[in-house]
Amino acid sequence: MLTLNYRYRIYPDAAQEQRLIEWMEICRSAYNYALGEIKDWCNSRKCLIDRFSFEKEYIIPADTKFPGEIQQLNNLPKAKKEFPKLKEVPSQALQQTIKQLHKGWDYFKSRGFGFPRFKKFGQFNSLLFPQFKENPVTGLHIKLPKIGAITVNLHRPIPSGFTVKQVRILCQADRWYASINIQCDVSVPDHKPHGHPIGVDVGLEKFLATSEGVIVKPPKFFKTMQSKLKLLQRRLSRKTKRSNNYEKQRLRVARLHHKIDNIRKDFHFKQAHTLCDAGDMVFMEDLDYRITAKGFLGKQMLDGGFGQFRTITQYVCWKRGKFFAVVD
Repeated sequence: MLTLNYRYRIYPDAAQEQRLIEWMEICRSAYNYALGEIKDWCNSRKCLIDRFSFEKEYIIPADTKFPGEIQQLNNLPKAKKEFPKLKEVPSQALQQTIKQLHKGWDYFKSRGFGFPRFKKFGQFNSLLFPQFKENPVTGLHIKLPKIGAITVNLHRPIPSGFTVKQVRILCQADRWYASINIQCDVSVPDHKPHGHPIGVDVGLEKFLATSEGVIVKPPKFFKTMQSKLKLLQRRLSRKTKRSNNYEKQRLRVARLHHKIDNIRKDFHFKQAHTLCDAGDMVFMEDLDYRITAKGFLGKQMLDGGFGQFRTITQYVCWKRGKFFAVVD
């Protein structure tokens, strides 16, 4: 089974945009409520049975079961009767919010740290529609339940033989995107070593240096726009929170961050394709960039985005039939 994600820019009108924002806020409330149930249950089990706290205590019956995923999903129909606002959101999108919470909870249990946190206002910026009766992408529009057709910039067509499995609507700054998950029932074998090899070394002084002597200077995406970002953030700090002027300035800061991210990602893709043009095998050093990003050169390391570059290079090599591997 071959699974791909295609990302397109969408252009909802004012009414559709307002409805999507309201849905995200409702899903955020449902997420926080479900997380609150989990935290209350955990806090009620912290104290030993033969003692109690003088400050506060969570009184929950001892036979109360843990609010698991199935239980909270089954409680959604009852919650819709108490909170009619939940009926406005498509039921499957609301269910995916609860499933997203429990994925984070399972991840926390597996590694032992990173307890899920409550989502603040504006931090819940995506909706997942996991199922469609028919292809939602028709021509220049994408059809979503309870909202209708939204204009989409289909800059590349969906390949023939692929079916749309799910759609995630994203909001970044004031721009909207649709991440479409497509699948095709084919098996793709792993690429085997063949042809001309290229070794790649990345760093701060030189963004990358290949075994053939090619050197690429670091473009310093963040540093070139840092002065402008500093000015916008200073203006934002002087605004009254939640005011109209604060929201306008917050969007200016978010747009600049989004622009830096897009420029960096575009540069990474171009460099990955250049490496694939030069050879048939690409080898990169196996480094943990999270450790180096915590040092005194952390800003420069994060500005380079070396972890993202390695992931993009691996994807481009797989897509173009090249062999990719990491070495010590």
